Amino acid sequence: MTATVGSGRERQRVLGQVVASSRPLSWVNTAYPFGAAYLLAGGGVDLTLVLGVLYFLVPYNLLMYGVNDVFDYESDVRNPRKGGVEGVVLDRAVHRTTIVAAAVTNLPFLVALVVLGSPASSAVLAVVVFAVVAYSVPVLRFKERPFLDSLTSSTHFAGPACFGVAVAGASFSTTVVAALLAFFLWGIGSHAFGAVQDIVADRAGGIASTATWLGAAGTVRVALGAYVVSGLLLLTLPWPYTLAAVLVVPYLVNAAPYHALSDVDCERANAGWRRFLWLNYLTGFLVTQLLILAAIGW
Repeated sequence: MTATVGSGRERQRVLGQVVASSRPLSWVNTAYPFGAAYLLAGGGVDLTLVLGVLYFLVPYNLLMYGVNDVFDYESDVRNPRKGGVEGVVLDRAVHRTTIVAAAVTNLPFLVALVVLGSPASSAVLAVVVFAVVAYSVPVLRFKERPFLDSLTSSTHFAGPACFGVAVAGASFSTTVVAALLAFFLWGIGSHAFGAVQDIVADRAGGIASTATWLGAAGTVRVALGAYVVSGLLLLTLPWPYTLAAVLVVPYLVNAAPYHALSDVDCERANAGWRRFLWLNYLTGFLVTQLLILAAIGW
């Protein structure tokens, strides 16, 4: 009986670590862009929507963050912010289980989405999944290639939206491209800003990044620039979508205080990153209200 209880607790611990590695707080950040883009592009409440939202909600995030935690172990153990909502320090004993879980949960959804989609949407999906894997796995390790790291990370979030448009069969009009590019630039800025807090830990772990290359102040300024250009692109959208440009302002206000941050004080940016995580929920709520207003012809 004791052995059974013990093994049960161990399974719960392993499952808890695997789930935590997928960053549950951030699940909505990939599922929402797909769902919103799919519906706006003319898709309906159908099997593709349900499977796509479920895939980008959990399995996709496990592939993205769980695999990253496996291969970032050496820097994570040196990173004081790891161990909570911002990412676990994944026990070495759970690494293989995490990789297997990511593969097993992803493959069925990917096969179904390819079958339900078109060659064009499947190509977009292939690029998105490749970007997720290439970011973390050895040899490729895009996350250790300055500037490519932020570009790849942004693909992780803008990619599901691109796939939503493609699988709905819509054309990539000038308006659609402007909206997706604005989202992509927002992602670049967000990744760059998020990397600032890890400069010391990443350098200690031998990991290169945009932030370790440019330094704290330079990276924050790049992030601010990306946010500004993103907002300007949103201003080109038709009414009422133009109002989305206002949503860039809180991100600018959040990051601006760190524009002169020194590398040795990089961990101070964690306060801004924590605000960023919750700011995404507020932004998602406001975007939803904007979409509702547009749908009723406001």
